[in-house]
Amino acid sequence: MPCIAAEKARLSISLALCDDRAFRQGGTVAVRLLARIGHELPPNCTVGTKGRESRGRERALSMLPATSIQDARSSERCDAAKSRASLGDWFPWSLTLAYALVLSVLGAIRYSVHRNFVDFGIFMQTSASAFGCFCNQIEGSHWAFHFSPILYAVGAVLRFWHSPLVLVVVQAIAGGLTLPAVYGLVARHSDRTIARLATAVVALYPALLGLTFNDFHENGFAPAAVAWTLWAFDGGLIGATCLFAAITLCIKKDQGIFLAVAGALGAWRLRGTPLGRLAGGIALASVAVLFVFFVIIQPHAAHSATWSPVRFYAWGRSDFQRLIYRGIFTRLGFFVLAFTPLMFLPFRSKMMWLAVPALAEVLVSRMSTTYTLGTHYAGAWIGYVVVAFAFAVRGRPHATVKRLLYACLVFCAIELAVADPLHPGMNLRYVQPRDTALDRALLWLPPHASVATQEEAYTHLALTDPNARLLPERAGIVPDACYVLIDRAYPASVILLEYGTAFHALVKNGTYRLVRRDGKLALYHRVGACK
Repeated sequence: MPCIAAEKARLSISLALCDDRAFRQGGTVAVRLLARIGHELPPNCTVGTKGRESRGRERALSMLPATSIQDARSSERCDAAKSRASLGDWFPWSLTLAYALVLSVLGAIRYSVHRNFVDFGIFMQTSASAFGCFCNQIEGSHWAFHFSPILYAVGAVLRFWHSPLVLVVVQAIAGGLTLPAVYGLVARHSDRTIARLATAVVALYPALLGLTFNDFHENGFAPAAVAWTLWAFDGGLIGATCLFAAITLCIKKDQGIFLAVAGALGAWRLRGTPLGRLAGGIALASVAVLFVFFVIIQPHAAHSATWSPVRFYAWGRSDFQRLIYRGIFTRLGFFVLAFTPLMFLPFRSKMMWLAVPALAEVLVSRMSTTYTLGTHYAGAWIGYVVVAFAFAVRGRPHATVKRLLYACLVFCAIELAVADPLHPGMNLRYVQPRDTALDRALLWLPPHASVATQEEAYTHLALTDPNARLLPERAGIVPDACYVLIDRAYPASVILLEYGTAFHALVKNGTYRLVRRDGKLALYHRVGACK
């Protein structure tokens, strides 16, 4: 009953503000007052933009009994109760559990057949050393590249469960936790059927599936963190908004940029209200995080004068030529693959503006990997896009939106059939003799051996060997590792294709000598001093 009274009070205030001619001159006050009590003006209400705030507020309050204002202000508590109630349905949590289980199993299969790539090894070594150097053999200190305190949480889990599957399971859970947030956003303004359908669409969304199945990366946390932040903000849950925004800022410095923009937009749109001040505070906190990282942390941790991610935006003449002849079409293809499964519905919501900075980050890059589905870069924008999708479908006519959501499910299935970002043909197969042979060969190495190898072996050594690394990418570089492990049973290995011939020359000139061989597996030891 109190919530019903609050809803009536909110409606009566908004109608009174619209019907009063004098108050229409103080439209700014109307919007601010209604925002304070969690309501919006009716769609047919046109309000002016000038007027005295004090006169408008007094006029609005004089129109209504004091009990109505008290009931209206209590609506914030009602909204909080509705926010919690909207997540009481078993469906989104069951779907989250199923999502995490399926992706965990698929990720474990991929790991068992040595189909992980360099990022998996990088984040394995970084997380395993979270309470030490927070480093890996590829980058050095991870602080030199990214602001990612969230990896300390992964490191804590590794302390209790010392298994490479920790990264697989954690990312599967992180991806799945996006679903309840989307459900909660839709359920606030739609019935349970629409909320469930929208959640099912996001569960089958190829971009999110590809991100979750891909090698572990800090970006895998971003969609859920962003979605929960905006869910809490939409519900007026100030404490929860601060908590989820803090988690988002701990993922990667990119999210600091995106939250700074989103917070600034929110502060302007809701200026003069508690939520507006909250948005402004988030924007300031985001700027502070960026300042601390780029001015203090990164320069201290860097071992190079050039910040590595700059290479993505170092456009040259040849890059512009490729953009004209091919780049524009590949970017259009990205839009087709990213938004067709959602029927381009996110563009029907103003919340899509929040996704613009994240989409710009990947599309302005000169490298196509940033806007290729199935890579970790998609984590930058997916959270904002699925939130815009939720806002676009909620509150619309039931029959219309239901048809649209069924169409989305069909398009998700079609894309997974013809352009699956999981690439199951390459990444999912039975364990072969070469896989078990490589696992045995890893036991040849002494503990914590200084070893350079290819990705198939590096990703399986990273947890237990902090000195494992990849062979160089360029032929002119001579590795300084004490051991080199080569497995030519994986002829498509990127590292072997790049450095295999150069290493053969090092063996011929006596820099490395063979110490053990088993079929196509070979272990070499460096002659002389090694690092």
